[in-house]
Amino acid sequence: MKVLRNALFAGLLAMPVHAEEVIDLTVASSHPTVVPWVGMIQTHFMARTDEILAETGNYRIAWNEAFGGQLYKANATLTSVEDGITDVGWVFSFLEQAKLPLSQASSNAPFSTSNPALQLEVHQQLLESNEAFRNEWEQHNLKVLGLTGTDLYDIYTKAPLDGIDAIDGMKLSAPGVLGTWLRGTGANAVDGALTTFYTDVQTGVSDGAVTLALGALPIKLYEVAPYINRFDAGGAFSGAVAINRDTWDGLPEEVQTAMVEAGKYYTQAHGKDLVERHEAALNKMVELGAKVVDMPDGELVKWVNKMPDVASDWATPLEERGIPARAFLSEYLDALRARGETPARDWDK
Repeated sequence: MKVLRNALFAGLLAMPVHAEEVIDLTVASSHPTVVPWVGMIQTHFMARTDEILAETGNYRIAWNEAFGGQLYKANATLTSVEDGITDVGWVFSFLEQAKLPLSQASSNAPFSTSNPALQLEVHQQLLESNEAFRNEWEQHNLKVLGLTGTDLYDIYTKAPLDGIDAIDGMKLSAPGVLGTWLRGTGANAVDGALTTFYTDVQTGVSDGAVTLALGALPIKLYEVAPYINRFDAGGAFSGAVAINRDTWDGLPEEVQTAMVEAGKYYTQAHGKDLVERHEAALNKMVELGAKVVDMPDGELVKWVNKMPDVASDWATPLEERGIPARAFLSEYLDALRARGETPARDWDK
C-alpha cells in the first residue's frame, strides 16, 4: 500500500500545473462612464473579453481603469492610445478631422440615416472592406476593436425654437465637425464636447447645443438648456474603442481573438442601445424638468437644404491630397441605400 501511495504521489508531481497568466492593461477615456458608450466599454467590451478568456482559464486581464479624463481630455484621445499613455481607449473621431479625415464622412453627409445601429453596421463593413479607411486608423499605431456612433441629434436651448430659422444669430455648441451642420443657418458654432457643453451654456459662451439625448441626460444639460427642440436629425460615426498596436502585438493570440469578438459584441450592443435608449433618455429629461418642442413637419429638410454642399467642401481638399474621399462617401451612402435608407440629400450626386 505504501508503494502504491508513493507511486500516486510521484504521478501527481509529474503532472503539469495549470497556471493562469495575468496581463495588466490600462483602459481609459476622456468621458465618464455615465456616458453610455463609455460605460459599455466596462459592461460589454471588458466583461465579454473576461468571459471569453475564463472559458479556458489560460489568461486573465487585470484592468487598470482610468475613465472620465483621468489620463487625458477629449482633444487627446487619439494620441493617448497611439503613444501608449493608455493601452485601450475610446478615440473620439469627431475631434480628429485632420488625422482621421474619412471618418468624418457621415458627419459631412448630414441626415443620411436615422438608424444608428445600421450606421454602425455599415462602418464595420467599411472597416473590413475599404483599405483606405482601415489604414487611416492603423497608421496611428493602433488597432480598432469596436465602433461607436450617436443617437439622433436635436438642438438644446435656453428658450424654445419655432423652427430652424430661429437659430439665426445664435451661438450653439457642437463637437468638432458637427459645427458644419450649422453652416447656412446663420448660427455660429462653438467648438466643444459633452464635457464642456454644460459650462459653456451656463456661462453664456453659447446659447445652447447641438447634441444627442444619450449624452445630454448624464451631463444634465437640460438644467441650463431645458428646451429640447426635436428635429430627430440623423446620427453619425463618432469613433472607436482601440488598442495601442505595440500592446496588441505583445498579446497572446487567444487574448487577441477574445478582444476581436468582444469588440464586435460591443459594436452591436451599442448600436442596439442607441436605438432603444434614445426615447427613454428624452422621457427621463422631461421627468427632470426639460420640455420637448416638436418641430413642424419639413423643418429637418429645410435645415439640410439651408446647408451649402458640405460634402463636396469636405471631399475636394482631401482628393487634392490623394485621399479617396468621394469614392468613400459614395461607398458609404450606397451601403445605406442598399439597406433601404433614403438620405435626406444625395450628397454624392
